[in-house]
Amino acid sequence: MTQVSLTPLTVADADEMVDVLSGDDLYAFIGGSAPTLDGLRARYTRQVAGRSPDGQEEWHNWIIRREADGQAVGYVQATITEQGRRAEIAWVVGVGWQRRGYATEATQAMIARLFARDVDRVVAHIHPGNAASAAVAARAGLTPTDRFDDGERLWERARG
Repeated sequence: MTQVSLTPLTVADADEMVDVLSGDDLYAFIGGSAPTLDGLRARYTRQVAGRSPDGQEEWHNWIIRREADGQAVGYVQATITEQGRRAEIAWVVGVGWQRRGYATEATQAMIARLFARDVDRVVAHIHPGNAASAAVAARAGLTPTDRFDDGERLWERARG
């Protein structure tokens, strides 16, 4: 049963997402703090451009919405590099909507989209203490590697 859909990010999503991203517990493993509305609008303005200023990265961002009522519950994102062959992915679900399968379903859907457009490999950076994100990664078919970047373990999955 489909619980969520992915909708392309717009700047207007900031109005709803500022509440979704407001829980301090959300930042325990990813760092930072809850964004302000103005800060989130500025971030979304940069992200909807779809590319880094130098053109080397392609940016894809989607809002995770519950199918039942359209409520935003989080987001997934992919930064595509290496001429479209590699994607670094991430997911965030607001504290009030966690542990319902939303992150797993959204991450699986995002990976399917990336592989359909011929991305060869997806990579996620996960803090070793973040058991919830490790579980999402595993359910989405990623496996942990022996590599670490900035204290986070790299998980990956190849298309195939």
